[in-house]
Amino acid sequence: MLVRSRLAHPLRRSIKRAAVVAILGVLLFPAIAEAGRLDDELGRSEVRVYAESYPLPVGRTVVEAALPERLQRLGYRRVRGHRPRREGEYFWGHELFWIYRHAHRYGGRKLPAELVGVRLSRGDSRILGPADPTRAAASQAGAERERPRREMPRLEPELLAESLAADRAPRRPIRIDDLPDHLWQPLLAIEDGRFFDHPGVDYRGVARALLANVRAGKVRQGGSTITQQLVKMRDLTPKRSLGRKASEALRALALEAEYDKREILESYLNHVYYGQIDGVAIHGLGAAAWAFFSRPAAKLDLAQAALLAGVIQSPNRLSPLRHPQRALARRNQVLDRMAELEWASEKAVTWARGRDLELKIHRPPRRTARHFLSWVAATVEQLARRRSAKKRGVVVETHLDPYLQELAEEAVMRRLDRLRRGSKRLRSAPLSAALVVLDGETGAVRAYVGGDPRWARSGFDRARSARRQPGSTVKPLVLLEAFDRCRQGGSPLTPASRVVDAALRLELPAGPWQPSNFDRRFRGVVDLRTALADSLNIPFVRVARWCGFEATAGRLRRAGLDLPRDPPPSFVLGALELSPLELARAYTVFHTPGAVVTPLPVARLLTPGGRGLKRLRPRRKRVVRPATAYLVRDLMRQAVDSGTARAAKIEGWDVAGKTGSSSRLRDAWFAGQAGSLVAVAWVGLDNGEPLGLTGSAAAAPLWKAFMERAVPTRQGRRLARPEAVVERRVDPATGLLVRAWSKGRMELFRRGALPPRDRLFRHDRPVEVVQ
Repeated sequence: MLVRSRLAHPLRRSIKRAAVVAILGVLLFPAIAEAGRLDDELGRSEVRVYAESYPLPVGRTVVEAALPERLQRLGYRRVRGHRPRREGEYFWGHELFWIYRHAHRYGGRKLPAELVGVRLSRGDSRILGPADPTRAAASQAGAERERPRREMPRLEPELLAESLAADRAPRRPIRIDDLPDHLWQPLLAIEDGRFFDHPGVDYRGVARALLANVRAGKVRQGGSTITQQLVKMRDLTPKRSLGRKASEALRALALEAEYDKREILESYLNHVYYGQIDGVAIHGLGAAAWAFFSRPAAKLDLAQAALLAGVIQSPNRLSPLRHPQRALARRNQVLDRMAELEWASEKAVTWARGRDLELKIHRPPRRTARHFLSWVAATVEQLARRRSAKKRGVVVETHLDPYLQELAEEAVMRRLDRLRRGSKRLRSAPLSAALVVLDGETGAVRAYVGGDPRWARSGFDRARSARRQPGSTVKPLVLLEAFDRCRQGGSPLTPASRVVDAALRLELPAGPWQPSNFDRRFRGVVDLRTALADSLNIPFVRVARWCGFEATAGRLRRAGLDLPRDPPPSFVLGALELSPLELARAYTVFHTPGAVVTPLPVARLLTPGGRGLKRLRPRRKRVVRPATAYLVRDLMRQAVDSGTARAAKIEGWDVAGKTGSSSRLRDAWFAGQAGSLVAVAWVGLDNGEPLGLTGSAAAAPLWKAFMERAVPTRQGRRLARPEAVVERRVDPATGLLVRAWSKGRMELFRRGALPPRDRLFRHDRPVEVVQ
């Protein structure tokens, strides 16, 4: 029987061999000298996709930042009564919050395990700033006197995926010390019985396999050791060639020169491929134990361990799901080999052979951020085309906030369920939704849902690829032209400008067009603030005609909307096609303010060894003056406070947004900004049939359900009023300026674009109204 002492203390056959292998290690793995645990290192062909490194937000409470939930996702454990003493622990006190952060890689650097902390306000646990862990905190009463560090601490990035195809179930890493011998012995028995006797390449095994294959006239045995297989899995591309086989052998020798046998076996068990369930690849013994038997790896019996060991040779051909008889025969072959090597007693082998497969399938968990990962894969393909073509590994650092992603997917699922419960027609309809969330300052993608997260086989990304009519969400963009320049030689319009809301008929080449308001009513003359708050259609058509349809279309193009040449005037009311992602980009103009920011799904690309390949930085494009964008945003605030966008109002937060409903109520939209986030929600039917609900009824509640929980978690800033924006009193009946003590209301204007004063205006001519 193998004993654990052989596993713990593998011996080298000679000092000479060890020296040669060590030299190979230096030549083939120049970075190996600073390597840590083997399972923590990345092979040259491996892929890792990481979320952002979350910065702890000053000014938010621990609860608002969802810090305990975030730490739980990363595997941390709370300790009480003392500061954390080992990595993976955190302490939440009255005035201090300590985290013993895991060792991790970020930005191409290895960061060691480190104690970091923040100071809290007593009572509400509001984050005040960084704490200095080098100072002994004898009592928390002296927390206010802690010397601050230079930077606020960050949490380590969460692993999102180990494949750009997003078709792999999350691994469940195991430690070999936690496993009984009967779990790893079947693997060695059938794959590499001399694992503890060879230096990485089993020359005797190679010769035996060669002889067996010659006698059989075909390939019946392989000569690769566990170490060679591990190198092939993690460090080499799938290409088959004599040179690659030689490289595999040399790297196996180098690997054994650096790492203990137990680490090599542990790494193999954590990465080997066990087949697929529902199209999702299962890698690692921990994940396979749950997938096939619904139990932890340490709880598997001999029969189950032998079955999984046998599957490794050909996971698809020997799949216990699709080919149970083949899998059973292979399992028994493994058990016979264990008996032959005397690694299991005759009684144990007989008992295990008498067992059926007894599978208890546990479907792999739903992969989060599925559509986002598809976008990341397309981005990597574009930025590292040669590397992708050669199947080389890559490390992708994204901007995604995994906690916000969880909130976004939860909000989408709950909203869709509620809509289905409220409508018999929608229960059987292909109802779906999309939600895009950007950092308004940088364009970083914080959350991204391209459809119902439960539709595992739906690869269509509605956030990026579905082009639908956005309805009235275009109206704030129309005002950018009206407030910024409008008519050449004339004054720009203002929030107090008055517009006729009456029947309108436009003669077009395709025939007459008569736009109407949603409620089919007319209101006479209204100011633009009211027109946007009540989402009136006719005033916006008149404004665009006043400014020039082509000039207005040009401003929308600069904001990133894809309009055709000479679009019909109905584009002013959203009769154009765009995706939720395009609309989210356009709405960043109200946060910056004045410039649109390109959405960034990826922050940085690196090789598995940490060498930088590409770093993506925010890209801005100026669209209008900051003061202009600020004025439009202020009108959108009123739409949320008292207009058609009231369904998105969040108490205690400054929210600006606009609803949208396409013709025949085919699509429901809400686009808006709060805190540091710009978000767009869309709800509709995949078959293009009318949804039958407005943006305020279907999309705004989805937007609010997500944003009221998401906004407090991020560091935010209240948008400062630009110096070019001034506040003046106006007469609502005329839109003209009046004295400060006169009756009227306060209104915002852009300096240099003020309406005339009432007392200076010639009353023998009518007040200018947009016709």
